[in-house]
Amino acid sequence: MKKTIFLVLFLSITTFSQEKLSFEFDYARFNIDSTNSYLEIYYSLGQRNLEQYEDENKQYIGAYLDVKITEKSNNNVIVNKRYKSRTEINLSDSLFSSKNLIGKLDYVLTQGDYSLIISATDIADSTNIVSYNENLIIKNANPNKILFSDIQLATRIISNSQNKESMFYKNTMEIIPNPQIIYTEKMPVLFFYSEIYNLKVKDGVNLTLIQQLSSSTGRVLEAKHKPIPTQNNSIVEAGVVNLKKYPSGAYILTLSIFEDSAAVGISTSKRFFLLNPSVKQGVTNLSSDKLAVQSSEYGILSEEECDELFLVSAPIALKNDFSTYNQLTNLDGKRIFLFDFWLARDQEPETKENEFKEEYMERVEFVERRFKTFVNRGINTDRGKTYLQYGEPDEMDNYPNEHNMKPYEIWTYNSIEGGVIFVFGDVSGYGNYELLHSTKRGEIFDEYWQRRIVVN
Repeated sequence: MKKTIFLVLFLSITTFSQEKLSFEFDYARFNIDSTNSYLEIYYSLGQRNLEQYEDENKQYIGAYLDVKITEKSNNNVIVNKRYKSRTEINLSDSLFSSKNLIGKLDYVLTQGDYSLIISATDIADSTNIVSYNENLIIKNANPNKILFSDIQLATRIISNSQNKESMFYKNTMEIIPNPQIIYTEKMPVLFFYSEIYNLKVKDGVNLTLIQQLSSSTGRVLEAKHKPIPTQNNSIVEAGVVNLKKYPSGAYILTLSIFEDSAAVGISTSKRFFLLNPSVKQGVTNLSSDKLAVQSSEYGILSEEECDELFLVSAPIALKNDFSTYNQLTNLDGKRIFLFDFWLARDQEPETKENEFKEEYMERVEFVERRFKTFVNRGINTDRGKTYLQYGEPDEMDNYPNEHNMKPYEIWTYNSIEGGVIFVFGDVSGYGNYELLHSTKRGEIFDEYWQRRIVVN
């Protein structure tokens, strides 16, 4: 969102013309129900760039905010409003020019593809105007799937508040937004807010929330883990990231949900910028991270060994993991990627061992022996991939000699989604059991799977 604009701001923040209006905005989308979403727009107006004007013997600075939201499919204008944001100033207060006017606007939108035009005009100078044009996509919320809201960035610690009159109050908290999405050495701590919905669809399943900070290239710099309760359908996640040790640059904050240590493809991300000139690029934690990689088990891997390790890790990798790894062209990059990949899945990072990786590699060894065929490695078979992703089933029923049926197996997992099954059949007759049917959400579903293994 506004990547080019923010990049310019990031590179030249200290060289802006004093006459130009300083106006930035950000937004976040929150779920209301299956058809409606709540759009919050956060804006910031630099007081130093606003011209003073007098009204009833008082001095003010301020701007008009114009918001237009249009549904692209039919050019239907949903919102077309002008707002007035101003504040009285004390001319003897020398600090007023260093402050920003911060505000929030709220809208309820249904599913659709929208165009958002938002502009700010100096009340005292109608020629001083800044405008942005943004695309907005609002999706229907699937009540049978866990969902994240967008991540809202904040400038202050988020805690319980009784200030219900504040425009920034929600869910018993007061959240002061950071529309500029920039943090500095004077404001080096990032606070964030997000909401997680539909957790009861996974009631009884062990869920883990992973908070990751990554560089702009996707390299994981740090990761935190915490269990997610599922007794409430929706929860709030308010967290903090200390940025003091990182150099200036663009970063990505990602929240992901793992089910029993396996990725389930649920995540949300937020890009932001850091201005921290006192930390030199490549001298602080980035170099120490490189030393950590070199001194780890990954630091001695050959390129072939790196490729093999990523290949066997594919069943638990995210989509962006594949694109990131495939773009790596040097050995150091692959070693760092694998270091970060397994660090993010270590549920007990305070211990020397990565217990999840050790357990997973035991699964790899098992499937390579148990499920290999004449043409496929065990890890590349449907049974092997299922075993690697979900672990050993609670029940594994084999049917090698059913009348008029080709051999098939039914695996049962009692702890996943209240109980699911996977059905594999030897369709070809060469021992390669294909996944025919599963009641696990997101897997192949075919209630007439038997017809594929009937012997004619």
